[in-house]
Amino acid sequence: MAAASDTPVLELRGITKRFPGVLANDRVDLDLRKGEVHALLGENGAGKSTLMNILYGLYKPDEGEILLGGKPAEFSSPHGAIDAGIGMVHQHFMLIPVMTVAENIVLAAEPRRGGVLLDTAAAERRVRELAEQFSFHIDPHARVQDITVGQQQRVEILKALYRGADILILDEPTAVLTPQEAIELSEILRRLVAEGMSVIFISHKLNEVLDIADRISVLRRGKKVDTIPREGATEAGLARMMVGRDVLLRVDKHATSRGDLLLQVEDLHVRDDRGLEAVRGVSLDVHAGEIVALAGVDGNGQTQLIDAITGLRKPEAGRIVVAGEELTGQSAHSFLDHGVGHIPEDRHRRGLVLEFSLAENLVLHDYAKAPFAKRGFLNPKRIVEFSRGLLHEFDVRGGIPETRASALSGGNQQKVVVAREVARDPKVLVAAQPTRGLDVGAIEFVHRRLVEERNEGRAVLLVSLELEEVLSLADRILVIYEGRIVGEYDPSVTEEELGIAMTGGRSEAVA
Repeated sequence: MAAASDTPVLELRGITKRFPGVLANDRVDLDLRKGEVHALLGENGAGKSTLMNILYGLYKPDEGEILLGGKPAEFSSPHGAIDAGIGMVHQHFMLIPVMTVAENIVLAAEPRRGGVLLDTAAAERRVRELAEQFSFHIDPHARVQDITVGQQQRVEILKALYRGADILILDEPTAVLTPQEAIELSEILRRLVAEGMSVIFISHKLNEVLDIADRISVLRRGKKVDTIPREGATEAGLARMMVGRDVLLRVDKHATSRGDLLLQVEDLHVRDDRGLEAVRGVSLDVHAGEIVALAGVDGNGQTQLIDAITGLRKPEAGRIVVAGEELTGQSAHSFLDHGVGHIPEDRHRRGLVLEFSLAENLVLHDYAKAPFAKRGFLNPKRIVEFSRGLLHEFDVRGGIPETRASALSGGNQQKVVVAREVARDPKVLVAAQPTRGLDVGAIEFVHRRLVEERNEGRAVLLVSLELEEVLSLADRILVIYEGRIVGEYDPSVTEEELGIAMTGGRSEAVA
Protein backbone atom coordinates (compact mmCIF):
# COMPACT_ATOMS: atom_id res chain seq x y z
CA MET A 1 0.00 0.00 0.00
CA ALA A 2 1.30 3.44 -0.89
CA ALA A 3 2.14 5.65 2.06
CA ALA A 4 -0.71 8.03 2.80
CA SER A 5 -0.16 11.76 3.25
CA ASP A 6 -1.02 13.30 6.64
CA THR A 7 -2.86 16.16 4.92
CA PRO A 8 -6.64 15.56 4.81
CA VAL A 9 -8.25 15.73 1.39
CA LEU A 10 -11.63 15.50 3.07
CA GLU A 11 -12.97 16.44 6.51
CA LEU A 12 -16.39 15.92 8.05
CA ARG A 13 -16.90 18.09 11.12
CA GLY A 14 -19.73 17.70 13.61
CA ILE A 15 -22.08 15.99 11.13
CA THR A 16 -25.53 15.46 12.64
CA LYS A 17 -28.53 13.92 10.90
CA ARG A 18 -31.95 13.25 12.38
CA PHE A 19 -34.83 11.24 11.01
CA PRO A 20 -38.24 10.92 12.73
CA GLY A 21 -37.53 9.14 15.99
CA VAL A 22 -33.89 8.39 15.09
CA LEU A 23 -30.63 10.30 15.61
CA ALA A 24 -28.67 8.69 12.78
CA ASN A 25 -25.46 10.75 13.10
CA ASP A 26 -24.52 12.59 16.29
CA ARG A 27 -21.74 15.20 15.82
CA VAL A 28 -19.50 12.86 13.81
CA ASP A 29 -15.96 13.93 12.86
CA LEU A 30 -14.04 12.07 10.15
CA ASP A 31 -11.05 12.88 7.94
CA LEU A 32 -9.58 11.17 4.88
CA ARG A 33 -5.95 11.49 3.79
CA LYS A 34 -4.58 11.34 0.28
CA GLY A 35 -3.63 7.83 -0.81
CA GLU A 36 -5.18 5.97 2.12
CA VAL A 37 -7.92 3.45 2.69
CA HIS A 38 -9.95 4.63 5.68
CA ALA A 39 -12.29 1.89 6.92
CA LEU A 40 -15.61 2.78 8.52
CA LEU A 41 -16.94 0.12 10.88
CA GLY A 42 -20.11 -0.10 12.89
CA GLU A 43 -23.14 -2.19 13.68
CA ASN A 44 -26.10 -2.26 11.30
CA GLY A 45 -27.90 1.02 11.87
CA ALA A 46 -24.83 2.72 13.41
CA GLY A 47 -25.04 5.53 10.84
CA LYS A 48 -22.27 4.57 8.39
CA SER A 49 -24.34 4.67 5.20
CA THR A 50 -26.19 7.80 6.35
CA LEU A 51 -22.88 9.60 6.86
CA MET A 52 -21.67 8.60 3.39
CA ASN A 53 -25.00 9.52 1.79
CA ILE A 54 -24.55 13.01 3.27
CA LEU A 55 -21.08 13.21 1.77
CA TYR A 56 -22.44 12.03 -1.59
CA GLY A 57 -25.23 14.62 -1.64
CA LEU A 58 -28.12 12.21 -1.12
CA TYR A 59 -28.94 13.69 2.31
CA LYS A 60 -28.46 17.18 3.73
CA PRO A 61 -26.93 17.32 7.23
CA ASP A 62 -28.90 19.04 9.98
CA GLU A 63 -25.65 20.29 11.50
CA GLY A 64 -21.94 20.23 10.69
CA GLU A 65 -19.80 20.94 7.65
CA ILE A 66 -17.80 19.23 4.91
CA LEU A 67 -14.34 20.44 3.95
CA LEU A 68 -12.83 19.36 0.63
CA GLY A 69 -9.18 20.25 0.20
CA GLY A 70 -9.52 22.51 3.23
CA LYS A 71 -12.41 24.51 1.74
CA PRO A 72 -16.09 24.29 2.76
CA ALA A 73 -18.20 22.23 0.38
CA GLU A 74 -21.92 21.55 0.22
CA PHE A 75 -23.58 19.03 -2.09
CA SER A 76 -27.29 19.20 -2.81
CA SER A 77 -27.20 16.16 -5.09
CA PRO A 78 -24.83 13.37 -6.22
CA HIS A 79 -24.05 15.45 -9.32
CA GLY A 80 -22.36 18.05 -7.11
CA ALA A 81 -20.32 15.39 -5.32
CA ILE A 82 -19.30 13.77 -8.62
CA ASP A 83 -18.25 17.15 -10.03
CA ALA A 84 -16.09 17.62 -6.90
CA GLY A 85 -14.31 14.32 -7.52
CA ILE A 86 -16.26 12.03 -5.16
CA GLY A 87 -17.52 8.65 -6.43
CA MET A 88 -19.64 6.12 -4.57
CA VAL A 89 -20.24 2.43 -5.18
CA HIS A 90 -23.42 1.42 -3.38
CA GLN A 91 -24.02 -2.00 -1.85
CA HIS A 92 -26.85 -2.53 -4.35
CA PHE A 93 -25.41 -1.59 -7.74
CA MET A 94 -26.90 1.22 -9.83
CA LEU A 95 -26.51 -0.43 -13.25
CA ILE A 96 -28.91 -0.99 -16.16
CA PRO A 97 -28.77 -4.74 -16.92
CA VAL A 98 -29.71 -4.59 -20.63
CA MET A 99 -27.04 -2.01 -21.45
CA THR A 100 -23.40 -2.79 -22.18
CA VAL A 101 -20.51 -2.16 -19.80
CA ALA A 102 -19.38 0.88 -21.82
CA GLU A 103 -22.92 2.32 -22.04
CA ASN A 104 -23.37 2.05 -18.26
CA ILE A 105 -20.02 3.68 -17.55
CA VAL A 106 -20.52 6.73 -19.79
CA LEU A 107 -24.25 7.15 -19.08
CA ALA A 108 -25.10 10.85 -18.59
CA ALA A 109 -21.48 11.77 -19.47
CA GLU A 110 -21.32 10.42 -23.01
CA PRO A 111 -18.61 11.59 -25.43
CA ARG A 112 -20.19 13.36 -28.41
CA ARG A 113 -19.24 13.92 -32.03
CA GLY A 114 -19.74 17.51 -32.97
CA GLY A 115 -21.32 18.07 -29.57
CA VAL A 116 -24.48 16.22 -30.67
CA LEU A 117 -24.09 12.56 -31.70
CA LEU A 118 -23.03 9.86 -29.28
CA ASP A 119 -19.47 8.76 -30.07
CA THR A 120 -19.74 5.05 -29.26
CA ALA A 121 -16.23 4.25 -30.44
CA ALA A 122 -14.73 6.95 -28.22
CA ALA A 123 -16.74 5.68 -25.23
CA GLU A 124 -15.54 2.12 -25.71
CA ARG A 125 -11.97 3.26 -26.28
CA ARG A 126 -11.93 5.33 -23.06
CA VAL A 127 -13.47 2.48 -21.05
CA ARG A 128 -10.92 0.02 -22.43
CA GLU A 129 -8.06 2.42 -21.57
CA LEU A 130 -9.30 2.79 -18.00
CA ALA A 131 -9.76 -0.96 -17.61
CA GLU A 132 -6.21 -1.61 -18.85
CA GLN A 133 -4.75 1.13 -16.64
CA PHE A 134 -6.10 -0.52 -13.50
CA SER A 135 -5.85 -4.14 -14.79
CA PHE A 136 -9.62 -4.65 -14.81
CA HIS A 137 -10.35 -7.64 -17.00
CA ILE A 138 -13.70 -6.64 -18.45
CA ASP A 139 -15.24 -6.47 -21.92
CA PRO A 140 -16.74 -3.04 -22.78
CA HIS A 141 -19.15 -4.75 -25.22
CA ALA A 142 -20.59 -7.22 -22.67
CA ARG A 143 -24.10 -6.65 -21.35
CA VAL A 144 -24.21 -6.09 -17.60
CA GLN A 145 -26.83 -8.84 -17.15
CA ASP A 146 -24.35 -11.36 -18.57
CA ILE A 147 -21.35 -10.63 -16.32
CA THR A 148 -20.59 -11.74 -12.75
CA VAL A 149 -21.36 -9.71 -9.64
CA GLY A 150 -17.65 -9.06 -9.15
CA GLN A 151 -17.37 -7.69 -12.68
CA GLN A 152 -20.44 -5.51 -12.12
CA GLN A 153 -18.70 -4.00 -9.11
CA ARG A 154 -15.70 -3.17 -11.31
CA VAL A 155 -18.07 -1.45 -13.71
CA GLU A 156 -19.30 0.73 -10.83
CA ILE A 157 -15.70 1.59 -9.90
CA LEU A 158 -14.89 2.39 -13.54
CA LYS A 159 -17.95 4.70 -13.63
CA ALA A 160 -16.41 6.71 -10.80
CA LEU A 161 -12.96 6.74 -12.42
CA TYR A 162 -14.42 7.79 -15.78
CA ARG A 163 -15.94 10.83 -14.08
CA GLY A 164 -12.59 11.81 -12.57
CA ALA A 165 -13.14 10.70 -8.97
CA ASP A 166 -10.14 10.95 -6.65
CA ILE A 167 -12.19 10.03 -3.56
CA LEU A 168 -14.01 6.70 -3.74
CA ILE A 169 -16.65 5.50 -1.24
CA LEU A 170 -17.28 1.74 -1.18
CA ASP A 171 -20.39 0.74 0.79
CA GLU A 172 -20.12 -2.91 1.94
CA PRO A 173 -18.20 -3.77 -1.24
CA THR A 174 -17.64 -7.46 -0.44
CA ALA A 175 -21.13 -8.29 0.83
CA VAL A 176 -22.10 -9.83 -2.54
CA LEU A 177 -18.68 -11.14 -3.59
CA THR A 178 -17.20 -14.62 -3.45
CA PRO A 179 -13.98 -15.03 -1.40
CA GLN A 180 -11.96 -15.02 -4.64
CA GLU A 181 -13.64 -11.82 -5.85
CA ALA A 182 -13.02 -10.17 -2.46
CA ILE A 183 -9.30 -10.90 -2.80
CA GLU A 184 -9.34 -9.40 -6.30
CA LEU A 185 -11.07 -6.28 -4.94
CA SER A 186 -8.34 -5.76 -2.34
CA GLU A 187 -5.76 -5.92 -5.14
CA ILE A 188 -7.77 -3.35 -7.11
CA LEU A 189 -7.83 -1.01 -4.10
CA ARG A 190 -4.07 -1.29 -3.72
CA ARG A 191 -3.66 -0.21 -7.35
CA LEU A 192 -6.07 2.69 -6.87
CA VAL A 193 -4.30 4.12 -3.82
CA ALA A 194 -0.95 3.63 -5.55
CA GLU A 195 -2.33 6.02 -8.21
CA GLY A 196 -3.11 8.56 -5.45
CA MET A 197 -6.80 7.82 -4.89
CA SER A 198 -8.29 8.01 -1.39
CA VAL A 199 -10.85 5.39 -0.36
CA ILE A 200 -13.52 5.18 2.35
CA PHE A 201 -14.23 1.49 2.86
CA ILE A 202 -17.46 0.64 4.71
CA SER A 203 -17.47 -2.95 5.89
CA HIS A 204 -18.51 -5.33 8.64
CA LYS A 205 -15.81 -7.93 7.88
CA LEU A 206 -13.06 -7.36 10.40
CA ASN A 207 -10.44 -9.54 8.71
CA GLU A 208 -10.82 -7.59 5.45
CA VAL A 209 -10.56 -4.26 7.24
CA LEU A 210 -7.35 -5.34 8.99
CA ASP A 211 -5.96 -6.50 5.64
CA ILE A 212 -6.73 -3.42 3.54
CA ALA A 213 -7.17 -0.32 5.75
CA ASP A 214 -4.60 2.25 6.85
CA ARG A 215 -6.86 3.70 9.55
CA ILE A 216 -10.14 2.52 11.04
CA SER A 217 -13.02 4.61 12.45
CA VAL A 218 -15.80 2.99 14.44
CA LEU A 219 -19.36 4.29 14.79
CA ARG A 220 -21.77 3.07 17.46
CA ARG A 221 -25.39 4.23 17.58
CA GLY A 222 -24.65 7.33 15.53
CA LYS A 223 -21.56 8.46 17.45
CA LYS A 224 -17.91 8.04 16.52
CA VAL A 225 -16.19 5.86 19.12
CA ASP A 226 -12.61 6.33 17.91
CA THR A 227 -10.22 6.39 14.94
CA ILE A 228 -7.22 4.07 15.24
CA PRO A 229 -4.34 2.96 12.99
CA ARG A 230 -4.42 -0.57 11.60
CA GLU A 231 -1.15 -1.41 13.35
CA GLY A 232 -1.93 -3.10 16.64
CA ALA A 233 -5.66 -3.43 15.96
CA THR A 234 -7.29 -6.84 16.48
CA GLU A 235 -10.59 -8.38 15.43
CA ALA A 236 -11.65 -8.81 19.06
CA GLY A 237 -10.79 -5.21 19.91
CA LEU A 238 -12.64 -3.81 16.88
CA ALA A 239 -15.69 -5.96 17.62
CA ARG A 240 -15.72 -4.66 21.21
CA MET A 241 -15.59 -1.05 19.94
CA MET A 242 -18.44 -1.69 17.50
CA VAL A 243 -20.82 -3.46 19.89
CA GLY A 244 -19.76 -2.10 23.28
CA ARG A 245 -19.11 -5.57 24.72
CA ASP A 246 -17.03 -8.67 24.07
CA VAL A 247 -18.25 -10.58 21.02
CA LEU A 248 -17.92 -14.34 20.51
CA LEU A 249 -16.25 -14.55 17.09
CA ARG A 250 -16.50 -18.35 16.95
CA VAL A 251 -19.71 -20.31 17.45
CA ASP A 252 -20.06 -22.11 20.77
CA LYS A 253 -21.53 -25.38 19.51
CA HIS A 254 -21.68 -28.76 21.27
CA ALA A 255 -22.16 -32.12 19.60
CA THR A 256 -25.70 -33.48 19.17
CA SER A 257 -27.08 -36.77 17.93
CA ARG A 258 -28.93 -36.84 14.61
CA GLY A 259 -32.66 -37.43 14.75
CA ASP A 260 -35.26 -38.25 12.14
CA LEU A 261 -34.70 -37.58 8.46
CA LEU A 262 -36.60 -34.32 7.83
CA LEU A 263 -35.37 -33.24 4.38
CA GLN A 264 -34.62 -35.66 1.59
CA VAL A 265 -33.65 -34.61 -1.93
CA GLU A 266 -33.22 -37.34 -4.54
CA ASP A 267 -31.66 -36.97 -8.01
CA LEU A 268 -33.00 -33.42 -8.43
CA HIS A 269 -32.73 -31.69 -11.81
CA VAL A 270 -33.65 -28.00 -12.08
CA ARG A 271 -33.41 -25.52 -14.96
CA ASP A 272 -32.62 -21.82 -14.61
CA ASP A 273 -34.54 -18.88 -16.10
CA ARG A 274 -32.78 -19.37 -19.44
CA GLY A 275 -33.88 -23.00 -19.65
CA LEU A 276 -30.38 -24.32 -18.96
CA GLU A 277 -29.86 -27.18 -16.50
CA ALA A 278 -28.49 -25.59 -13.32
CA VAL A 279 -28.99 -28.48 -10.88
CA ARG A 280 -27.81 -31.82 -12.25
CA GLY A 281 -28.88 -34.81 -10.21
CA VAL A 282 -28.38 -33.47 -6.68
CA SER A 283 -29.15 -35.80 -3.78
CA LEU A 284 -28.83 -34.76 -0.14
CA ASP A 285 -30.46 -35.31 3.22
CA VAL A 286 -30.70 -33.30 6.42
CA HIS A 287 -31.71 -34.84 9.75
CA ALA A 288 -33.24 -33.31 12.84
CA GLY A 289 -30.56 -31.82 15.06
CA GLU A 290 -27.93 -31.07 12.43
CA ILE A 291 -26.72 -28.22 10.25
CA VAL A 292 -25.72 -29.30 6.75
CA ALA A 293 -23.86 -26.57 4.87
CA LEU A 294 -23.76 -26.26 1.10
CA ALA A 295 -20.52 -24.57 0.01
CA GLY A 296 -19.64 -23.41 -3.48
CA VAL A 297 -18.65 -20.49 -5.65
CA ASP A 298 -21.69 -18.36 -6.47
CA GLY A 299 -23.52 -19.39 -9.64
CA ASN A 300 -23.06 -23.16 -9.38
CA GLY A 301 -26.74 -24.01 -8.98
CA GLN A 302 -27.28 -23.00 -5.35
CA THR A 303 -30.04 -20.50 -6.13
CA GLN A 304 -32.03 -22.92 -8.31
CA LEU A 305 -31.61 -25.72 -5.75
CA ILE A 306 -32.90 -23.49 -2.93
CA ASP A 307 -35.82 -22.38 -5.12
CA ALA A 308 -36.81 -26.00 -5.74
CA ILE A 309 -36.49 -27.03 -2.08
CA THR A 310 -38.70 -24.13 -1.00
CA GLY A 311 -41.32 -24.50 -3.75
CA LEU A 312 -40.37 -21.37 -5.67
CA ARG A 313 -39.28 -23.30 -8.76
CA LYS A 314 -40.60 -26.61 -10.15
CA PRO A 315 -37.89 -29.23 -10.71
CA GLU A 316 -37.66 -31.06 -14.00
CA ALA A 317 -37.02 -34.40 -12.31
CA GLY A 318 -36.30 -35.87 -8.89
CA ARG A 319 -38.02 -35.89 -5.49
CA ILE A 320 -38.24 -33.57 -2.48
CA VAL A 321 -39.53 -35.15 0.73
CA VAL A 322 -40.17 -33.19 3.94
CA ALA A 323 -40.78 -35.13 7.17
CA GLY A 324 -41.84 -38.18 5.17
CA GLU A 325 -44.23 -36.35 2.86
CA GLU A 326 -43.38 -35.79 -0.80
CA LEU A 327 -43.80 -32.15 -1.85
CA THR A 328 -42.14 -32.24 -5.28
CA GLY A 329 -43.63 -29.61 -7.56
CA GLN A 330 -46.00 -28.17 -4.95
CA SER A 331 -46.36 -24.44 -4.32
CA ALA A 332 -44.22 -22.33 -2.00
CA HIS A 333 -47.29 -21.91 0.22
CA SER A 334 -47.58 -25.69 0.54
CA PHE A 335 -43.90 -25.97 1.53
CA LEU A 336 -44.45 -23.33 4.22
CA ASP A 337 -47.53 -25.14 5.53
CA HIS A 338 -45.55 -28.38 5.75
CA GLY A 339 -42.88 -26.81 7.94
CA VAL A 340 -40.20 -25.43 5.60
CA GLY A 341 -38.78 -22.09 6.71
CA HIS A 342 -36.79 -20.02 4.22
CA ILE A 343 -34.30 -17.22 4.86
CA PRO A 344 -33.76 -16.13 1.23
CA GLU A 345 -30.44 -14.96 -0.19
CA ASP A 346 -32.00 -11.72 -1.50
CA ARG A 347 -33.94 -10.05 1.32
CA HIS A 348 -35.31 -7.36 -1.00
CA ARG A 349 -36.66 -9.57 -3.79
CA ARG A 350 -37.70 -12.61 -1.75
CA GLY A 351 -37.57 -11.75 1.94
CA LEU A 352 -39.60 -8.59 2.44
CA VAL A 353 -42.29 -6.39 0.96
CA LEU A 354 -40.40 -3.15 1.44
CA GLU A 355 -43.48 -0.91 1.36
CA PHE A 356 -45.23 -2.99 4.03
CA SER A 357 -44.77 -2.27 7.73
CA LEU A 358 -42.54 -4.44 9.89
CA ALA A 359 -45.65 -5.90 11.54
CA GLU A 360 -47.13 -6.84 8.16
CA ASN A 361 -43.85 -8.43 7.07
CA LEU A 362 -43.57 -10.45 10.28
CA VAL A 363 -46.97 -12.11 9.70
CA LEU A 364 -46.60 -12.34 5.93
CA HIS A 365 -47.09 -16.12 5.87
CA ASP A 366 -49.72 -16.45 8.59
CA TYR A 367 -51.79 -13.25 8.57
CA ALA A 368 -54.99 -15.17 7.67
CA LYS A 369 -54.65 -17.61 10.58
CA ALA A 370 -55.44 -17.32 14.28
CA PRO A 371 -54.57 -15.36 16.34
CA PHE A 372 -53.98 -12.74 13.61
CA ALA A 373 -57.38 -13.20 11.96
CA LYS A 374 -60.83 -14.48 12.81
CA ARG A 375 -63.64 -15.26 10.34
CA GLY A 376 -61.72 -13.48 7.60
CA PHE A 377 -61.06 -10.28 9.59
CA LEU A 378 -57.56 -9.19 10.61
CA ASN A 379 -56.80 -8.40 14.24
CA PRO A 380 -54.32 -5.48 13.97
CA LYS A 381 -53.82 -5.32 17.75
CA ARG A 382 -52.64 -8.95 17.90
CA ILE A 383 -50.39 -8.44 14.87
CA VAL A 384 -48.73 -5.36 16.43
CA GLU A 385 -48.29 -7.08 19.83
CA PHE A 386 -46.73 -10.14 18.20
CA SER A 387 -44.39 -8.09 16.03
CA ARG A 388 -43.32 -5.83 18.90
CA GLY A 389 -42.21 -8.90 20.85
CA LEU A 390 -40.22 -10.27 17.89
CA LEU A 391 -38.56 -6.92 17.17
CA HIS A 392 -37.38 -6.82 20.78
CA GLU A 393 -36.31 -10.49 20.89
CA PHE A 394 -34.28 -10.19 17.68
CA ASP A 395 -32.88 -6.74 18.54
CA VAL A 396 -34.22 -5.06 15.38
CA ARG A 397 -33.21 -1.40 15.57
CA GLY A 398 -34.46 1.68 13.78
CA GLY A 399 -38.17 0.98 13.75
CA ILE A 400 -41.39 0.06 15.51
CA PRO A 401 -44.13 -2.31 14.25
CA GLU A 402 -45.64 0.45 12.10
CA THR A 403 -42.32 1.40 10.43
CA ARG A 404 -41.96 0.53 6.75
CA ALA A 405 -39.40 -2.20 6.06
CA SER A 406 -37.70 0.07 3.51
CA ALA A 407 -36.72 2.49 6.29
CA LEU A 408 -34.44 -0.01 8.04
CA SER A 409 -30.77 -0.64 7.37
CA GLY A 410 -29.97 -3.80 5.40
CA GLY A 411 -28.80 -5.68 8.47
CA ASN A 412 -31.93 -4.88 10.44
CA GLN A 413 -34.07 -5.91 7.46
CA GLN A 414 -32.26 -9.25 7.56
CA LYS A 415 -33.05 -9.62 11.26
CA VAL A 416 -36.75 -9.16 10.46
CA VAL A 417 -36.60 -12.01 7.93
CA VAL A 418 -34.77 -14.30 10.37
CA ALA A 419 -37.24 -13.44 13.13
CA ARG A 420 -40.25 -14.30 10.98
CA GLU A 421 -38.87 -17.63 9.76
CA VAL A 422 -37.58 -18.81 13.14
CA ALA A 423 -40.78 -17.73 14.94
CA ARG A 424 -42.83 -20.08 12.71
CA ASP A 425 -41.13 -23.06 14.40
CA PRO A 426 -40.20 -24.85 11.15
CA LYS A 427 -39.22 -28.50 10.84
CA VAL A 428 -36.70 -27.62 8.12
CA LEU A 429 -34.97 -24.25 7.95
CA VAL A 430 -33.28 -23.31 4.68
CA ALA A 431 -30.89 -20.45 5.46
CA ALA A 432 -29.38 -18.92 2.32
CA GLN A 433 -26.63 -16.33 2.96
CA PRO A 434 -28.24 -15.59 6.37
CA THR A 435 -25.55 -13.13 7.50
CA ARG A 436 -24.92 -11.29 4.23
CA GLY A 437 -24.37 -7.63 5.04
CA LEU A 438 -24.53 -8.09 8.83
CA ASP A 439 -22.12 -6.71 11.44
CA VAL A 440 -20.26 -8.88 13.93
CA GLY A 441 -22.85 -8.45 16.68
CA ALA A 442 -25.72 -9.38 14.37
CA ILE A 443 -23.72 -12.29 12.90
CA GLU A 444 -23.12 -13.61 16.41
CA PHE A 445 -26.86 -13.36 17.11
CA VAL A 446 -27.93 -15.12 13.87
CA HIS A 447 -25.34 -17.88 14.32
CA ARG A 448 -26.54 -18.47 17.86
CA ARG A 449 -30.16 -18.69 16.70
CA LEU A 450 -29.28 -21.18 13.95
CA VAL A 451 -27.44 -23.35 16.47
CA GLU A 452 -30.43 -23.10 18.84
CA GLU A 453 -32.72 -24.25 16.02
CA ARG A 454 -30.42 -27.22 15.44
CA ASN A 455 -30.26 -28.02 19.17
CA GLU A 456 -34.06 -27.94 19.37
CA GLY A 457 -34.35 -30.62 16.70
CA ARG A 458 -34.75 -28.64 13.51
CA ALA A 459 -33.03 -29.69 10.29
CA VAL A 460 -30.99 -26.71 9.04
CA LEU A 461 -29.70 -26.45 5.48
CA LEU A 462 -27.17 -23.60 5.38
CA VAL A 463 -26.15 -22.18 2.00
CA SER A 464 -23.28 -19.73 2.34
CA LEU A 465 -20.42 -18.20 0.36
CA GLU A 466 -18.54 -17.50 3.62
CA LEU A 467 -16.18 -20.42 4.25
CA GLU A 468 -15.51 -19.27 7.81
CA GLU A 469 -19.26 -19.41 8.48
CA VAL A 470 -19.57 -22.84 6.88
CA LEU A 471 -16.70 -24.30 8.91
CA SER A 472 -17.97 -22.71 12.12
CA LEU A 473 -21.62 -23.79 11.91
CA ALA A 474 -21.78 -27.02 9.92
CA ASP A 475 -21.99 -30.58 11.20
CA ARG A 476 -21.53 -31.77 7.62
CA ILE A 477 -20.38 -29.85 4.54
CA LEU A 478 -21.46 -30.56 0.96
CA VAL A 479 -19.63 -28.90 -1.93
CA ILE A 480 -21.56 -28.02 -5.07
CA TYR A 481 -19.83 -27.42 -8.41
CA GLU A 482 -21.56 -26.93 -11.76
CA GLY A 483 -24.85 -28.13 -10.33
CA ARG A 484 -23.52 -31.36 -8.78
CA ILE A 485 -22.50 -32.37 -5.27
CA VAL A 486 -18.81 -33.17 -5.68
CA GLY A 487 -17.81 -33.93 -2.10
CA GLU A 488 -18.93 -34.33 1.49
CA TYR A 489 -16.68 -33.19 4.32
CA ASP A 490 -16.68 -32.85 8.08
CA PRO A 491 -15.92 -29.48 9.75
CA SER A 492 -12.27 -30.41 10.31
CA VAL A 493 -11.58 -29.86 6.59
CA THR A 494 -9.35 -26.89 5.75
CA GLU A 495 -10.42 -23.84 3.75
CA GLU A 496 -7.79 -24.78 1.18
CA GLU A 497 -9.29 -28.26 0.66
CA LEU A 498 -12.78 -26.79 0.34
CA GLY A 499 -11.52 -24.15 -2.06
CA ILE A 500 -10.01 -26.81 -4.33
CA ALA A 501 -13.28 -28.77 -4.36
CA MET A 502 -15.33 -25.62 -4.99
CA THR A 503 -13.40 -24.91 -8.18
CA GLY A 504 -13.75 -28.44 -9.51
CA GLY A 505 -10.29 -29.63 -8.55
CA ARG A 506 -11.51 -32.55 -6.53
CA SER A 507 -14.49 -34.85 -6.37
CA GLU A 508 -14.31 -37.18 -3.40
CA ALA A 509 -16.00 -37.60 -0.05
CA VAL A 510 -13.82 -37.36 3.02
CA ALA A 511 -16.41 -37.10 5.76
